[in-house]
Amino acid sequence: MNIDLEKLREYVKELNKAKILIIGDLALDEMVYGDTERISREAPVLILQHTHTNYILGGASNAAHNVSSINGGNATVVGIVGNDYQGEELKEAFRKANINCDNLITDNERKTITKTRISGSCSQSVTQQIVRIDRQTNAPISSETENKIIEKITKLIPEHDAIILSDYHIGTLTDKIIQTVTDTAKKHNKIVVVDAQKGLNRYKGITSMTPNLPDTQKHVGFYLKDKADYLLAGNALLKDTSAESVLITCGSEGMVIVTKDGKYTHIPVFNKSRVFDVTGAGDTVTATYTLALAIGAEPVYAAIIGNIAAGIVIKQFGCATTSIDEIYNAIPNTIEVEV
Repeated sequence: MNIDLEKLREYVKELNKAKILIIGDLALDEMVYGDTERISREAPVLILQHTHTNYILGGASNAAHNVSSINGGNATVVGIVGNDYQGEELKEAFRKANINCDNLITDNERKTITKTRISGSCSQSVTQQIVRIDRQTNAPISSETENKIIEKITKLIPEHDAIILSDYHIGTLTDKIIQTVTDTAKKHNKIVVVDAQKGLNRYKGITSMTPNLPDTQKHVGFYLKDKADYLLAGNALLKDTSAESVLITCGSEGMVIVTKDGKYTHIPVFNKSRVFDVTGAGDTVTATYTLALAIGAEPVYAAIIGNIAAGIVIKQFGCATTSIDEIYNAIPNTIEVEV
C-alpha cells in the first residue's frame, strides 16, 4: 500500500496547530561531566575533575519537550515536584523549553524525580557514563496531592486538543487520576494517548496507546512473530482498553498499528542510517503521534509521522527533539506500508 505523500506533508505542516496537555511522571535528567584525573587513594574509584553539568528534560518531561519543539510551545505539563533544588532546576528547564509549567504540584513529602548520570573521559577517549544515581519517591502519592492534580486537569482538559498520559510508574498516575482524565476527555471530545510500560489494562476508554514490542509481549503473554500475532495482540489491547487504535513500536523493525475496525498496518523504518542513541525515542513517537491525531490525521499517517520523527532523534545523543521542518524534509520520496 502506497501512502499519499502530499496528504502526509499537509499533516506535518499542521502539527503546530494542536495544543497538548501532558500528565505524568515529570523528571529531570542531570548530566554531570568531568575529565578523568587519577585513581583515588581513599578507594579504588576514579577521581573526575568536574567540567560542566547539563539539565535535560526526562521522563514525561521529555514528551512535553518534544511537543513544544514541534508546536511552538503549545504544551502544558501537570505533575509533581518536590520542595528541593532539583524541582527548581526542572521548572527552569521547562521555561527554557517554552513549556507551561504553571500547574505543577509541589509535594513536600516527595523528591523531584531526578536521574543523575556521571560521565568521564580521558583526553583521547570518548565520554563514558560511570554511574547513575536515581532520586525518586516510590510510595503512592497522598490523597491531598491526588486531589490537587485532579482539580488542575479537570480545568485544563477542555482547553487542550489532546492529552498524553506518560506513565513511568513512579506514582503520579493513580487510578483515580486516570479515570478523571478519560471521563473528562470523553465529555469534551478530546484525544487521550497513553505511553506506559506496564499495567496497560488500567487505561480504559482512551484514544490510543504506544507500547513497545517487549511490553506488548509481556501484556499479552506470547511472542509476536508475524502478522497474525500482531493482530491478535493488537486486538487484545484494544479490547482491554476500549481504544480506537494501538501503535506497537518495534525498534529496527518499524511499527505496527492495529485499529478497532480490524485493520493491520506495518510501517518499516524509513531511514536506517547510523543510530547514535535511542534514549527518549519513545517519547518522540508518542508526542508526534498525538500531535498528528489531534489535527485530524488518520492513525496510520500519525504513526508514519512518529516514525519519521524518531528516525531523526536517534541520530543524536541523549533525549533529543525535532521540529516540523526536520520532519518535513525527512519525508521519503516514496512510502510503502504492509497491510
